[in-house]
Amino acid sequence: MAEGERAEELLDLVETNDLTGIRLWLAEHRPYEIADELSRMAEGQATIPFRLLDKDRELEVFEELDPAQQQSILLGLRDHAFQELLEEMDPDDRARLLGEVPAKIATRALAGLSPSERRMTAALLGYPENSVGRYMTPETVILHRDLTVSRALEVVRAKGADVENIYTLPVVSDGRRMVGTVALGDLVISEADRLLKDVVDVFAPRVRAYESVESAARLMQEANLVALSVVDSEERFVGMLTFDDALEVIEAADTEDMARQSGASPVSDHYVSVSVLRLVGARAVWLMVLLVAATLTVNVMQAYEATLEQVTALALFVPMLIGTGGNVGAQSATAIVRALAVGEVRVRDLPRVLWKESRVGFMLGLTLAVLALGIGSFLVGTTIASVVACTVIAICTWAAVIGSAMPLLANKVGVDPAVVSSPMVATLVDATGLIIYFSIARMILGI
Repeated sequence: MAEGERAEELLDLVETNDLTGIRLWLAEHRPYEIADELSRMAEGQATIPFRLLDKDRELEVFEELDPAQQQSILLGLRDHAFQELLEEMDPDDRARLLGEVPAKIATRALAGLSPSERRMTAALLGYPENSVGRYMTPETVILHRDLTVSRALEVVRAKGADVENIYTLPVVSDGRRMVGTVALGDLVISEADRLLKDVVDVFAPRVRAYESVESAARLMQEANLVALSVVDSEERFVGMLTFDDALEVIEAADTEDMARQSGASPVSDHYVSVSVLRLVGARAVWLMVLLVAATLTVNVMQAYEATLEQVTALALFVPMLIGTGGNVGAQSATAIVRALAVGEVRVRDLPRVLWKESRVGFMLGLTLAVLALGIGSFLVGTTIASVVACTVIAICTWAAVIGSAMPLLANKVGVDPAVVSSPMVATLVDATGLIIYFSIARMILGI
C-alpha cells in the first residue's frame, strides 16, 4: 500500500473511531512515521491514536512531535498520564515544551515532576529562549581527568544507560572545570592504565550556555561533531548539545529563512494542520509592506511620463528590465543570506563581496545584453535596442550590488538578513532600475 493511502487509512480509522484498526496501524509503523501522521491531524484528533500506543513507544512518538502538537496531546491526557509522560522526557525536550505552553500548564507540569527532574528542568528554563542552555542535555557521563582509561570505561558502563549521548564524553578537573572531551572509540582502543589527561582532546570546541543555539549548531555542522560541550561563564561544564537537537535547530532556522526570503512570516507547525487564517496572517503583512514599497515604481513612472510620451516604444521593455533586475538581485541576496547562515561570509567581508558581485552582475549583464540587442533590433530598431542593451548591463550590475549589500548591512544592524532579501530587493531594484533605464534613454536618444 502506498504511503499516501496509509495516511488516509489512519485518518479514516480515527474518524470512524475504529480502535482495533488504529492499534493495528500503529503496530505496523515506526515512531517517526506515526509522529508525522499525528502532526497532519486537526487539533484533538491526534489524542485518540496516541493514547492507544504501547507504553514503550509512547515517549518515542511524543518526542518526535513539534511542541505545539505535544501541547495539544498533553491537554487531552488525564493528569496521571500527563505527568508520567513529562517525567520520562529528556530534560532538554521537556524544557522546550514547557517554555512554549501557557504559564498555568507549565506550573502544573513542574509541580508534578520528581525533585531531581524538576531541578534540571527549572535550570534549563532559566536560560534565554534561543540559547544553547535551553537545548543542551544536562544528563551526561562526566569523567575526571585523573581517571585511568579502564576506570573511565567502568563509569561509562555504570551510567551510560541513563544518558542521551556517550559517544563524546566531557573531561573535567576539580570543580567541574572543562578540560576537553574524549571519544568513546578512543577510550576503547587506549591502554587500560593510561590516564585520561593523556588521551583528552583539549582543543575540542565548546560554547557558553547563553550563546545562540543556531551558532552552536552551525559550529557542530562545520566541525562534524556528534556532541558539543557547553560551559558557564567560569568554564564549568553544564551540559552537552547533541547532534539530533542541532539538526532540528538548523532545520528550523533554514525553514524560517526560506519563509522570510519569500516574503512571509515563518509558521513552525505542520503545513497540513495549519489553519487558512493563520497562513493568511503569516503572508498578508509582508505583502502589504511590499505593496506600499512598490508605489516607488509608480512614482518613477509618473516622473518620466513625458519621456514615455515622446518614445512610447520604451514602455514595451519596462516589464522585461525590472523583471531581469529583480531576478539578478534575488539571486545575489539568496546567495549572501545562505553564505551568512553557514559562516562563509561576515560583515567585514562587505567590500570583497561587493567587488565580486559587481563583476558577476556586469558579466551577466553583458551576456543578457547581447540577447536583448538582438530581440530589440528586430522589434523596434537598433537605436531603442541599444538603450535596452546598455540598461540591461547597468541594471544587472546594480541589482547584484544591492542584492549582496542589503543582507550584510541588515546583519550589521541586528536585523535578520532574510527579512530584506528577495522580495524587498526586487522591489527596490524595480524602482531604481527604471531610473537607470530612463536616464540612459535620455542620454542616448537626446530627449
